[in-house]
Amino acid sequence: MIRKALAPIAALAAVTSLFFSQGAHAESGWHLLNMRQGVTAISREIYSLHMLIFWVCVVIGIVVFSVMIWSIVTFRKSKGAVPDTTMVHNTKVEIIWTAIPVAILVAMAVPAAKTLVQIEDTRNTELTIKVTGFQWGWQYDYLENGVRFFSRLERKADAARQLGSGVDPNTIPNYLLDVDNPLVVPAGTKVRLLITAADVIHAWWVPDFGMKKDAIPGFVNEMWFNVDEDKTGIYRGQCTELCGRDHAFMPIVVDVRSKEDFQTWLKATAEAQKQAAAPQPAATAHAG
Repeated sequence: MIRKALAPIAALAAVTSLFFSQGAHAESGWHLLNMRQGVTAISREIYSLHMLIFWVCVVIGIVVFSVMIWSIVTFRKSKGAVPDTTMVHNTKVEIIWTAIPVAILVAMAVPAAKTLVQIEDTRNTELTIKVTGFQWGWQYDYLENGVRFFSRLERKADAARQLGSGVDPNTIPNYLLDVDNPLVVPAGTKVRLLITAADVIHAWWVPDFGMKKDAIPGFVNEMWFNVDEDKTGIYRGQCTELCGRDHAFMPIVVDVRSKEDFQTWLKATAEAQKQAAAPQPAATAHAG
């Protein structure tokens, strides 16, 4: 019933969004002011909710300001308008203008609550990774596979950002948005992140995934995402909490691979780290 009531507004939102997505805004950059639809089902759900509520607010604004402007122009003193005292403390009117906003808020709350429940639903995850933020980088632990590594700003970009380095940042691909070791995950898999921090508050955010969570020392927050099966590739984000002097230099890079490629990478990485951690045999002295 509620969805039917909001259907006309949702249709208006869809048509307008289609117009903007295919229009000249892509050249002007206006589309950058809006949220991304992303590469996960939950990110598209969040985007749809955002656009629905946005157009509900637009319609309300148009109605309210239209009535205000019409009233000001039509019932102005210069035209001999006389104040209508019957509207003062009119019980029927007060009930109407209270009930309508309540009904609108309830109608918006239902889809919003549904989306919030989906955001927090970490059941049936297939891969769990612990994410630890530190000044200034990330540590990733594949808890079920024994793989662990640090991810920091790519070395060339780190050198270029230094004062007096003599390196032109424009010569660095993906300047300040690349790392030495990206987080590798499989597509078509529900991935759960256990997010915490080692020093101060950080925040893990990749816009194309539609999700963001704070990394707080002493606490573990949960977040999940499931990248579409056909959306393999590189996705970039950043820490979105003011975590200190070099806050601007701790990007996030996620390498989304097919399930087969991910399993190959995981086995190879686990074996390499196992060999690196094994004690090395003592060197044998040879007589001359």
